[in-house]
This record gives sequence, structure tokens and C-alpha cells, in this order.
Amino acid sequence: MKHLLSIKNLHVSIKNKDIIKGINLDIDSGQIHAIMGPNGSGKSTLALTLMGHPKYSIQKGQILFEGKDIINLLVDQRARLGMFLALQHPYEIEGVTLRDFLRQSYNSIYSDKHLSPKEFNDLLNQKMKDLNISESFVCRYLNVGFSGGEKKLAETLQMAVLNPKFIILDELDSGLDIDALQNVCKAINKLKELNPKLSILVITHYQRILKFLKPDFVHVMQDGKIIKSGGKELAEELEKIGYKKT
Repeated sequence: MKHLLSIKNLHVSIKNKDIIKGINLDIDSGQIHAIMGPNGSGKSTLALTLMGHPKYSIQKGQILFEGKDIINLLVDQRARLGMFLALQHPYEIEGVTLRDFLRQSYNSIYSDKHLSPKEFNDLLNQKMKDLNISESFVCRYLNVGFSGGEKKLAETLQMAVLNPKFIILDELDSGLDIDALQNVCKAINKLKELNPKLSILVITHYQRILKFLKPDFVHVMQDGKIIKSGGKELAEELEKIGYKKT
């Protein structure tokens, strides 16, 4: 069986320091996986490595996406295959509206479907309607003056417009209060409802996000390795006993 994403014996270092020390993980179409672990365990390194961040050096192993080894692909090439990373700290860009950013991103990813401004606006309006986002939101400069919840909602709108097959959520809950987190997760669940084949990798310290994004599988990561895997009940167990007792 060909998995959507398959990580095989992955070893990753940065500045000659080993961070990821042999990870194996398979994610199939339509699944939600969560990776939990304490600070410094390698979770965000894994997220950035999957998207091809150049500062991380792969020493050994494979990353297969739909059966294709993507280790040597650039970030934009991975995006065109259908991968998307929602950043923990999205960048602010003065002078570029969210609408223009989304249109340029769409036309870059789908260069064979280049849309006119009107055609793109029709697409964007539908996505905003799906996610219950007001039109004024996309007229603002990209993430400038946005609250933490608004920044993550802008990331979610990017997901809706670009329609990836696989989404990595790198500590989506970082800096969000419970109401903002619930709103963003509601939008992500709507995307999953509209596209049941969408696969999601949730990277987090805490169990609270998993109350809104229900995982099929939970993995515990420590010292660069996955040390335990299970169902959503594993996240509840971690909430009670912590990471030191796993």
C-alpha cells in the first residue's frame, strides 16, 4: 500500500548537532496524526525538514510523498505536490494585502490554471464564505496588526485557497487563547469536511488542541525519536502523567 507520506529512518542535524535520530512514520490520505513532546524534542525540526528548510541537513533516511522521494526537492516544489506548512510565527509583510498574497500564491502553485483577478476573487469569496471570514479581512496587509488568532486564521484561509493534500500544523495553538483556538480549529475542521482526503500532522505540546482536532493517531517524541504511539487516549494520558513518565 502506498502511503501519502512515509518517513523512513530519518536522521537530521543542524550545525553538526543531531536533532532527529531515526524517525519512522506513515500517514495515509484522510488521517490526522498528532506529534506531542516537550521543548527540544525535535518536533518543529521535523516540520521544517518535511517542507525542505535549507538549514536542516538530512544525514540518513527517506521522505516519500505519494511514493516519490522528495528529499532533494525545494520548498516550492513540495508545495506544488500538495504540502503545506502552517507556521508557528507567520511573517508580517507591510504593503502586501492578504488578498494579493493569496492570488500570487495560488497562481504560483497552479501555474497551469492562472486565474484573472476576477476569477480569483470569485474563488476567494467562496472560500471566505466556507470559513465564515469577512471580506474586509483580506484587504489588510499580510499579518500586520493581526492578533495571534487572526494570523492563524489567515494561515487557514491560505490552506483553503491552495487546497493542499497534506497540512503540517506547527504548534498552531501557540499564543492563542481558548476562544481563538476554537475558532481556528473550527475553520480547519470545515476544510476537512469539504475535503475528507485531507491529511493533517498536528505538532503540539498540549492536549487542548486535540479536543478540537480529533487525531486518529498520537505519537510521543522525545530526544529526536518517536518513543510511543497510540490513539487519542494517549494524549489524555500525557495530560495526566506528563512526558517524564512515558
